[in-house]
Amino acid sequence: MRDILTDMQARLNALPHLRRLGRLFCETVQLRVDGDEYYLTFDKGELVELREGPSRKTPYRFAFVTDAEALDRFWEPRPAPGFHDLFGLVKIGRGRIEGDILVLVKNLRFFKEFMALGRREEVA
Repeated sequence: MRDILTDMQARLNALPHLRRLGRLFCETVQLRVDGDEYYLTFDKGELVELREGPSRKTPYRFAFVTDAEALDRFWEPRPAPGFHDLFGLVKIGRGRIEGDILVLVKNLRFFKEFMALGRREEVA
């Protein structure tokens, strides 16, 4: 999982339009996958720090909680209905959002597009 997140960080740095979308986003987000915790610290649209948990001392604004299979299906080149979107995962019961949802909603497009950076390339 850490390798995928590191790759997503590099891809984010190569996309100025996405960093511009997140230019007002300066928060720490928790990503919890099958109980493993990852803390993603964003500063003005850049992922500046990636830490593995668990940590009771790391503050975060909101968390996205899911299981590894659902996240893997989300990262398919053409995800099935329900797995195509973060809120789709929540709707089908495979994801959960905890914490300050207002911060997520204010930066929804940036965070959704960042999470989609983990999608594998489609092979022709």
